Amino acid sequence: MARFAPAALVAVLLVATAAAFAYTERLKLTPSPILGTRVLQGKVFSPTCECTTDAARFTFRLRRRDRVTVTIVDGGGDVVRTLVTDQPRPRGGVRIVWDGYDDLGRVVPDGSYRPRVKLALNRRTIVLPNPLRVDTTPPRVELRGVRPRVFSPDGDNRADRVVVGYRVDERARVALYVDGRRAVRKKGTKTEGTIDWFGKVQGRRVDRGAHALSLVARDVAGNLGEATPPVRVVLRYIALGRRRIVTAPGRRFALLVSADALRVQWRLVGRTGSVRPGTVRLRAPRRPGRYTLTLREHGHAVRVAVIVRAT
Repeated sequence: MARFAPAALVAVLLVATAAAFAYTERLKLTPSPILGTRVLQGKVFSPTCECTTDAARFTFRLRRRDRVTVTIVDGGGDVVRTLVTDQPRPRGGVRIVWDGYDDLGRVVPDGSYRPRVKLALNRRTIVLPNPLRVDTTPPRVELRGVRPRVFSPDGDNRADRVVVGYRVDERARVALYVDGRRAVRKKGTKTEGTIDWFGKVQGRRVDRGAHALSLVARDVAGNLGEATPPVRVVLRYIALGRRRIVTAPGRRFALLVSADALRVQWRLVGRTGSVRPGTVRLRAPRRPGRYTLTLREHGHAVRVAVIVRAT
C-alpha cells in the first residue's frame, strides 16, 4: 500500500488542479456582477484644497441585488478606508464618495488608490479598474519674464500688451493677478507658456501708472500655490517731462513727450499740429497769460499749463 501513496497524492493534486482550472474558466465566462464603473469627479483630487475637487466620486452598477462592502485600498492592496459595510443594495447604480481620509480620520499619503467592492451574495471581491490619485502638494509657478515693462493698450499694435512668461512644476492652471486682483486666467494646464495682459481687470481698463503683476497656479487636484513676487509695469499713453511751463511771449519752449504712437497731436490757443514723440519744440502765445497745451494720441489726452509772463 505504501508504494501506491505517491501515485494517489499525484492523482489528488491533478484532480484539484483541474477543478480549480474549471472554476477559473467558469468565472471568465460568467458576466461580471459589476459593470459601468466610472469616476464622476476626482481622478486626481486634494482633500485639503477646500475646493470643488476635495473628494472623489465614483459609481458602478450591480447586475442583481447584493450586500455590498466598499473599501479603498492602496498600491499594496491594504485597506485604508472602509466606506460601506455589508449594506443591502438593489440592482442598479451605486454612488460612492471618498474624501481622501483613512479610517483614523487622517489624510492619506499622496499616491494612487483603488476602490474594492465585496459582494456577499455573489461571493466575489472585485477591485475596480479606476485609479483615484490623491495629491496634496501645491504647484510652484515661476515667472520667467515680463515684456515690455512700459506699455500703452491704445489699439495701434505698438506695445499694446504685456506678455508674461511662466513655468510650473506640474500641470496647472495659471492666473495673472494685477494689484492683487485676478486679471487673466490661462486656459489649459500646460507646464509652461505665456499670458497676455491688455491693461484690463474684470473687463475694466486700469488707471495709468504703475501696477504690480504676479502669477498664481492651481493644479488639477485643486491645490493653490503661492503667488510669485510682484513685478512692476507701467501703463501710459503719453508721458511728459513736466506739466508746467513758464516762458516769455512768443518764445519757443521745449517739452519731452514719451509715447508709443508714431505721431502725437497737439493744440495750443487755436493752433494745432502733429509731432513725433521726443523733444517737442513749440512757440508760446504772444500775449501774457495762462494757457493749456493739449497733446493726444489715439484718443488719450494729457494737458500742460503754459504760463506766459512779460519780461
